[in-house]
Amino acid sequence: MTGPLRERERAHALLAAEAERARAGGGRFVLLRGATGTGRSAMLEAAVAHAAGRGLRVLRARCSPEETAVPFSCVLHLLDSVAEFADLAPGLDDRGSAARLWRVLRSHAERSPVLVAVDDIHLADESSRRWLVEAARRLDRLPVLVVATERSQYDIDQRPAGLTHALSPSLVRTHTLAPLTDDAAAGLVRTAFPAAPDDWTADCVRAGAGNPLLLHALLDDLHDTPPPAPVPRTCAALYPGSYPAAVSWWLETAGPATAETARALAILEQTERAHCGNSHRTVAAVSLATTAALLADATGADPARVTGWLTAMTRLGLLRADARGRPRYAHPLLRDAVLGGWPAARRRAAHLAVAEAMLRRGDRVDGVARQLLGSGTAGPPWVLRVLREAVAAAVREGRPHDAVGYLRRALAEPLPADLRGRLLTELGSLEYAAADAPAGIPRLTEALDLPAEPRDRVRTALALGTALAGRGEVRAAVEVLRALEDRLTGHPDLLRTVRAASALLSDQDQTVRREAYRRLTDTAQRSPELVGATGQALLVRYAATAGTSSARAAMDRLRDLLTEPAEPFAEPFLLGTTAAVAQWADELDEAERLVERGLAGQRPSLLHPMQRALHNVRLDITAARGEYARLLGDAGTPAPAGAPAPAGGPTNTDAHALLALVETGRTTQARQLAARFDLRDAPDSWELNRFLYARGTLRLCEGDTAGALHDFLECGRRQSARTVLSPVVTPWRTAAAQCRLALGGRREALALAEEELRLARVWDTPRTVGRALRVLARATGGRRGLDLAEEAVALLRDSPADAELIAALLTRGRLLSATGDRSRARESLREAAERAERLGAVRLRSRAEEALRAGGARRTTTAHTGSASLTGSERRIAELAATGRSNTEIADLLHVARRTVETHLTSTYRKLGIRHRTDLGEALRGEA
Repeated sequence: MTGPLRERERAHALLAAEAERARAGGGRFVLLRGATGTGRSAMLEAAVAHAAGRGLRVLRARCSPEETAVPFSCVLHLLDSVAEFADLAPGLDDRGSAARLWRVLRSHAERSPVLVAVDDIHLADESSRRWLVEAARRLDRLPVLVVATERSQYDIDQRPAGLTHALSPSLVRTHTLAPLTDDAAAGLVRTAFPAAPDDWTADCVRAGAGNPLLLHALLDDLHDTPPPAPVPRTCAALYPGSYPAAVSWWLETAGPATAETARALAILEQTERAHCGNSHRTVAAVSLATTAALLADATGADPARVTGWLTAMTRLGLLRADARGRPRYAHPLLRDAVLGGWPAARRRAAHLAVAEAMLRRGDRVDGVARQLLGSGTAGPPWVLRVLREAVAAAVREGRPHDAVGYLRRALAEPLPADLRGRLLTELGSLEYAAADAPAGIPRLTEALDLPAEPRDRVRTALALGTALAGRGEVRAAVEVLRALEDRLTGHPDLLRTVRAASALLSDQDQTVRREAYRRLTDTAQRSPELVGATGQALLVRYAATAGTSSARAAMDRLRDLLTEPAEPFAEPFLLGTTAAVAQWADELDEAERLVERGLAGQRPSLLHPMQRALHNVRLDITAARGEYARLLGDAGTPAPAGAPAPAGGPTNTDAHALLALVETGRTTQARQLAARFDLRDAPDSWELNRFLYARGTLRLCEGDTAGALHDFLECGRRQSARTVLSPVVTPWRTAAAQCRLALGGRREALALAEEELRLARVWDTPRTVGRALRVLARATGGRRGLDLAEEAVALLRDSPADAELIAALLTRGRLLSATGDRSRARESLREAAERAERLGAVRLRSRAEEALRAGGARRTTTAHTGSASLTGSERRIAELAATGRSNTEIADLLHVARRTVETHLTSTYRKLGIRHRTDLGEALRGEA
């Protein structure tokens, strides 16, 4: 060991005093004790140098385990330069030899004071130990100072008692070398690297763990990589490797049982994720006992000894308690060095042993599975069971990446083909969902080639088809499902499910969609039983988008279909299809209940064509209500400018986020979102059409009317090619009509608005008809236009689409101003502004305020807070909640979805300035 000695002043003073005592004729036995690496040998060298400088003759020996069987080997090393012992053969273990050795030592002491320095006396042979113990009893009258070092460290296998147990305290002066404090260790680091920053120094101190041997070895390794290069976390980054060599020696001196326990602790630390909700003190006590018991179980050691070892290592600084009180290695580099000397096979066996110990203790299955990730394959039968349970728990708790890891490990076990296929299907689904599509699709393809039961084969085909369609390979997706049909002739329910899935996945491509629905229609006409309730529901949805069905007729038919028995595989298709049509029909609460029911029946670990569709319907419902904050929350944080566009083109989520940003006045962010996508390269899909409509809205808002018109017309061209003619999905005609009107093309605007109104009256819902009436009113103008606007407002008051009502109020207000009825105009515009403010529709509010100012009115202050700002629905729900009713009870009483109740209550709390449900009663009374 090199470098200065720190915090050893007391030991220096003791040895100096005893050296002077020896010079004065009085002997002493001094025992320097300490753990491995604490500097016992360095301290002994310092004592030798000091004694030699004070004129003492030095006799020295270093004991080794190789000579423990040779009697008097240690003493002979001390006296090997003495002529009288040239004829003394090793191995003589008799009292005469001991006496003769003592006489020689005494004769030397008569000539000059003597220092006898014995390093590592715990490794001395038994004869030498007895001789030194006997000498200690005779030293007080001789000028002889005996200084011996002894390892005193708590090991799992208990070592023989040291010299302190063989000698009376009056005969020996014992000094224990303590670990370095952080301040002393930091001083050593700064001596080696004077310019090191504080955080780098602190990192070195933790890696040194208060052990001079380890710290000096680390500083040697870091000599060629000084700061600002960070302190490595793994030994692979160290050269020449003094640190891992020192750790390896520390483990070797501790014995095999201690080394096994130390490495098992390192294994546990790498993977364990325990949870505890107790106080810090309780956590520390429980965690130490729990860790000790687990290590003892995994290694077969005595639990009491393991507890003692953990306590001792913590006191020495090699372990430190983490935030939860669990004993952990002081630094990741130390943990890595502890594991570094272990062969891979032994490490895998340790992972399995720890996992089995955790399983016996009843630990969380997730923690057991994490240990199994590092274990070898072909394990006991319980391994596969634990891994599958951990997959289910990870999926349930929203940790797909963990589930993927467990499944990959499970597939390394020897498995029958059918089970391998099921696990591959689940793994491929999760990998695809976790944005690892290149890995997911080959897994699903492999699973489809394995022998399987028909239901499992359909499940795999649905997942593979969903993944392929999501990557833009719609025809390949449909072909995968069609190839399965011939193998399902004896399973009509499964066959109907596959056909429904083919039709649904075809929505992503206009050509494939036409083919799929033509095939489905032909089959329904020839053999209705071959398409079932799900296929019939898809045809109802197709008719709704084609503009050949009314909302009432569609919903009546779908409600009838919902009463028919449904095959579990097919039920999500029926629920999702009905939810989409219900949303178009302004039956938002019913649509929401259907979405929740459909999602509740989904397995999150398996890809299903309806899973994404249900989430899209949920977004559509939120948008129809004008809940922009929730839309942006579901969409996540907008990507920064210049961020790469995701593969596959824009999604429905992107389209809704873009519209929400526009409506809430965040046009800069909207522009950034729109700029992420080059729509020229985007694959054909209905979601691309939605995004075109949203981008057109942004362009119109920013004054790029020609660009907006291009987007709306392109959206319409694409939708028409898909036979999506009804305005229930994207009202592109009314949007294009507004652009035409702004560009002076009144005739074209009228034609577009009239066509939209014709199709809207076929569907016949307040939202679609009211929107078409509003735009036609603008294009028509005059008294006839005002009548149309009045009709639009009247219709939309019964619609859940608040944003459409606000736009209709704006149109009516402007037309009233144009006819000279300024009083009613201001009333309509004020109502529009107030509703827009409550909705958070910044764009609509700004337009209403501009119209008010243009009409010479000063807008009244809108109630931002208090009961006056509550909508009728918010007030009804708040009053019921104030009486103590639960959200579920309120939803049942008002025939709305529970999420609707939650949304209204959240808005109410904000407006009333309260935080808790219990404050509702007082807040409502105070505002009465």
